[in-house]
Amino acid sequence: MSAPKKIFGIILAGGEGKRLMPLTADRAKPAVPFGGQYRLIDFAISNLINSGLRQIVVLTQYKSHSLDRHISQTWRMSALLDSYVTSVPAQQRLGKRWFSGSADAILQSLNLINDEKPDIVVVIGADHVYRMDFRQMLEAHIESGAKATVAGIRQPLAMASQFGVIDADTETGRIKQFLEKPTDIAGLEDSPHEVLASMGNYIFDADALISAVEADGESPTSGHDMGGDIVPYFVDRGEAGYYDMKQNDVPGSSPRDRSYWRDVGTIDSFFDAHMDLISTLPIFNLYNMEWPIHSQAVNSPPAKFVRDSVGRIGNAIDSIVSLGSVLSGTHLERSVVGPWTLAGGGSTITDSVVFDGVRVGAGSRVHRAILDKNVVLADGATVGVDRERDLARGFTVTESGITVVGKGLFIER
Repeated sequence: MSAPKKIFGIILAGGEGKRLMPLTADRAKPAVPFGGQYRLIDFAISNLINSGLRQIVVLTQYKSHSLDRHISQTWRMSALLDSYVTSVPAQQRLGKRWFSGSADAILQSLNLINDEKPDIVVVIGADHVYRMDFRQMLEAHIESGAKATVAGIRQPLAMASQFGVIDADTETGRIKQFLEKPTDIAGLEDSPHEVLASMGNYIFDADALISAVEADGESPTSGHDMGGDIVPYFVDRGEAGYYDMKQNDVPGSSPRDRSYWRDVGTIDSFFDAHMDLISTLPIFNLYNMEWPIHSQAVNSPPAKFVRDSVGRIGNAIDSIVSLGSVLSGTHLERSVVGPWTLAGGGSTITDSVVFDGVRVGAGSRVHRAILDKNVVLADGATVGVDRERDLARGFTVTESGITVVGKGLFIER
C-alpha cells in the first residue's frame, strides 16, 4: 500500500475587494460579514477542514487586521497533531513590494511550501460562498495524472463573459483552452446552454506548482495571476485537467443546493446570495450539519422578539436573526440580521442585510439596503425608501436599487 499523500492548503485572501465598497473600506473582502454570524473566509476554511486538510495558510495583504484577528480567534487547531490555520501577510521576501497578483503571492510564500514539503497543494479563493468536498477532487486529480486540476462550475452560457471558462476535452479529461471572459464560445457537449466556469479552486502537484510560479516570476509580460497565467502554463504543456463540480457530492446536500456556488464580488451578488439563504427551502442551506460552516462562537444571549413600549406586536417572516439581537414590535421580512442588532417599536426592515451592532430607531424604515456594522438610525429615519435622498446623503446605491450604508454612520430622520 502506497503512503498517503501529504496535502497543504493555501487560501488566497489578498485582494482589495474594490467592487464591494463601502463594505471593504475598513476590512479585507474575506473578512466581510455574511449570513449573520459568519465571515466570507469561513466558507473556504470550513470546506478545507471538512475535507480533512489540517495545515492551511491564508495569504493576506490589504486591510487585514480584522481578518487576521478572526482567524486567530476562531480557527484554533491542535498543535499536538501539527494542525493549524494561520494567516500569513505579505512578507516582502523578494524585495520591498506587495503581491502583484495571486501567482506572485504564492511565489513570495514558497518558504511555506518548502517548510512543509507536501506532495500536493490545494489553492483556493477566500471569498466565494459554496460547499465542496475537496477529497473527491483530490482523488480525481491523483487518478488523472495531471500536474494541475481546475475546478469548474456550470454556469449559463449567457454569463460566460463574467468568468474564466474551461474548454474541456471530455475524452482525455484535459483542458484544451482556458478562456478569460470569452464573448463568443460554444456550450458544453452535454449541455449546450451552459459553460464550465473556473471556481478559482486549483490542485497542483507541489513540485509542478513551484516550477510554474518561479517561471512566471521571471516573465516580464506576465500578470502573475493564477487563472490568467499559471493555468494557461499547464494547459500549454498538456498537464492541466479539470474537475466538474457536478461530480461533487457533499454530505447532507440536497438536489436544490448541491452545486451552489456564488462569487460575491459585487454589492448586487452579495445581496442576492443573502436572499438565497432565507426561503423555506433555501438555495443554500446553512443548516446542513453534515457539512457545517464553522465560525467564531458568539458569546451572546439568544435573539429576542418582544412587544414594544406601547404593546405593538412585531413579526419575523422569511428571515435570519442572529444571537444577541432584540426586535421590539418590529416587522422583519426577507432579511438577514447580524448579532447585537436592536430595532425599536414600529420599525420596519424588509429585503435587507443588517450587520452586527446596528441600531434601528422607533418608526424607522429600512428597505433593500445593506447596513454595515454599528450603523445607527434615528427614530423615524429611512434607508432605501427614497433613492435620490440616499444618494444626496452620500450612500452607495446600485443600479438595481440596493442602498449601502458604510460602517458606523448615524442616519438622521
